[in-house]
Amino acid sequence: MSGADDQPSDTMRERVPENSRKFWVLLNADRWLVAGGIVGAVFVALVAAGLLHPTPVRTLLTDGDPLETLYQALVGSTITGVTLVLTLSQLVLSQEQGPIGDQRERMEGAMSFRADVEDVIGEPVSPAQPSAFLRSLVKLTERRAQALEDAVGEIDDDDLTAKVATYVENLEGNAETVASNLEGSQFGEFDVVFSALNYNYSWKLYAARRIRAAHADALSESAAEAFDELIEALELFGPAREHFKTLYFQWELTDLSRTVLYASVPAIAVAVGALLFFDPSYVSRGRVALVVAALTVSVTLTPFAILLAYVLRIVTVTKRTLSIGPFILRETDRSHDLDWDETGSAGGERREVED
Repeated sequence: MSGADDQPSDTMRERVPENSRKFWVLLNADRWLVAGGIVGAVFVALVAAGLLHPTPVRTLLTDGDPLETLYQALVGSTITGVTLVLTLSQLVLSQEQGPIGDQRERMEGAMSFRADVEDVIGEPVSPAQPSAFLRSLVKLTERRAQALEDAVGEIDDDDLTAKVATYVENLEGNAETVASNLEGSQFGEFDVVFSALNYNYSWKLYAARRIRAAHADALSESAAEAFDELIEALELFGPAREHFKTLYFQWELTDLSRTVLYASVPAIAVAVGALLFFDPSYVSRGRVALVVAALTVSVTLTPFAILLAYVLRIVTVTKRTLSIGPFILRETDRSHDLDWDETGSAGGERREVED
């Protein structure tokens, strides 16, 4: 960490190689908007394919029974999709069920962790809201980073002082942004989890441990203690973020199950109605029949589109946060780990820490 260029990107957007539009669709966009975009894309694609096909539209829709076969398949797939969603619901419910002993262990674990956080932040009771809880930990790391810089400033070691100053500057900037975004955020919305993902605690933990190890002989007792306290705060943020991420996934899966069940009723109704009552040969204009067919098919696919929209966000977040702590799971253009020469300065390229 010889300079600002050695710092990895803090925000998740900057660490993700996808372009901004794809990233927005995967994570930030409203799930209903994404589902609507999928349904709209299917509708446009079907109409365009029908109009561009060399065979006349009426022949395409009436030669044999393509629509009847398609609607039958859609009814069956929708029912299968509802069954899948019910299975997801059972998975979520299974996390909440269990004997009294298991529930007591969960309670004791949660209270023990809260007690640890309360000891560290110096408050008799830690915040109850997830956003406020995470914000208190972020602000704590900022305060302890400032204390570390003050402690190191008393040591006559220009290299160590420069490294810590750069490290603290990056941490403070990231912490202030994340704390501001967390303030007032309501759990159940993606903002809480997304703000927490933008705090690159993994690299901060890794870098603090490397600086301390590289300059262990030069550290005073107060500086070594300041390093330990900062690392302790960063280590608490990791499991807190993972816990709230898990709770958010359960929240999302519950919302997904309910939404798909609601959407499946009109979808099945449209598919069955089209199967029973829609005959393209009775429509005088082939293009009108094509639009009706494309519209009914698109509406029937709405439950699948909703499922896809929700799962895209969940699997994207899961892939980006598979590890807890400073572990490297993916290759980036920084292909080598952080190296230290004999003077303790950072050299070479590095991999970006998964966060």
